[in-house]
Amino acid sequence: MADPDKPEDGAEAGEGGAPKSKKKLIIIAAAAALVLIGGGGGAWFFMSKGHDAEKEHAEAAEKVKPPTFVEVPEIMVNLAGSPGERVQYLKAKIVLELKDEKLVEQIKPTMPRITDLFQTYLRELRSGDLNGSVGMFRMKEELTRRVNVAIAPAQVTAVLFKEVLVQ
Repeated sequence: MADPDKPEDGAEAGEGGAPKSKKKLIIIAAAAALVLIGGGGGAWFFMSKGHDAEKEHAEAAEKVKPPTFVEVPEIMVNLAGSPGERVQYLKAKIVLELKDEKLVEQIKPTMPRITDLFQTYLRELRSGDLNGSVGMFRMKEELTRRVNVAIAPAQVTAVLFKEVLVQ
């Protein structure tokens, strides 16, 4: 009945089962500890790095100066047209956007030149040139280019329209 070479199932399970389960338990506990330590270290690394980035961003925001704006005198010109067409007029209120307040003092003396360049360009336009956002964008780009040529080496960031009226 009982084989002398084979120990009984109950005896083997009692003696051999406990050491195997203890080894597994130790391995699982060590793996869980490593996961917790690794996760905690990773979280600390990324969280502390995020705070440093926020501090750097806040410092950079303090260093960035808001733009300065200079108003150009109101411009009213008649648009180019074919003979026999009704005369159309363009009225524009323009503002120049500058990076620095120091540029205001450089631009003020050249304002008559800027106004002249703007009027000369705007008188060449036809009412069809101003249709849609594409026409306005082209006009804005050309005015920016012309004002930058007039005030070189200073640079204007953008030409902004406060009001544009075609009648």
